[in-house]
Amino acid sequence: MNTSAGPHRSRGGLLTYAALAVLTVVSLFPLVWTAIAASGSSGRLARTPPPFWFGDDLLENLGVAWSDANMGTALLNTTIVASTVAAGTVLFSTLAGFAFAKLRFRFRDALLLLVIGTMTVPPQLSVVPLFMLVAEVSWTDRLQSVILPALVSGFGVFFMRQYLVTALPTELVEAARVDGAGGLRVVWHVVFPAARPAMAVLAMLTFVMSWNDFFWPIIALTQSNPTVQVALTGLGRGYIPDQSVIMAGALLGTLPLLLVFVFFGRRIVGGIMQGAVKG
Repeated sequence: MNTSAGPHRSRGGLLTYAALAVLTVVSLFPLVWTAIAASGSSGRLARTPPPFWFGDDLLENLGVAWSDANMGTALLNTTIVASTVAAGTVLFSTLAGFAFAKLRFRFRDALLLLVIGTMTVPPQLSVVPLFMLVAEVSWTDRLQSVILPALVSGFGVFFMRQYLVTALPTELVEAARVDGAGGLRVVWHVVFPAARPAMAVLAMLTFVMSWNDFFWPIIALTQSNPTVQVALTGLGRGYIPDQSVIMAGALLGTLPLLLVFVFFGRRIVGGIMQGAVKG
């Protein structure tokens, strides 16, 4: 029995690794192609067949994209916006998720349905009143106009609520209260440790979505104080846009996300696995 199971098991392992290798190549191809396109010229990209190796103009195109798109300011602004939005979303969503999951109060289910219903409203419907409000308080072309509307999300509240329903035992909260812990101590010493894996996942998702957000920043900000996505629109202007410079700008805007995942991805995955083991 064991000798016959060995070849099947090794064959299954080889198929798994082959499938993972194919998925890795497919996932990395857009990034590699962006780097290849950014390393040449527009004329080189127009060839048939297109080039499949790096050219000699990568550093030059990166320099042009950096200066023409005000990329230094854009990267700093986007880092501030994405970090603040991620921190605020995680904090407020965890507090609201805990309230909906473990606290008893009037109209709790109705309010939860209302929060979930906000996810069905297209963001385009709120653009006009939101812009009127931003203009009224003189926040146009300022980062707070992009940060404050995104500090809380219906998805984040629902996500944390669903996690805390099962990951946080009600008995643990009641035991902390019996020991004399107030609301803040319960949240800090009981809720946050239990919710840490989900908080890490929500922080990463929110950071990436905020970094890539384009629709509202292009309305609220200008090229003088842009985020990355707004700055990249400046590279596409002109009678004949330089596709290689546009790709170089896209590469500059993508690299920080890769660095964040390289430095924090293992901790996030470890937190997810820790939460799964505890569950």
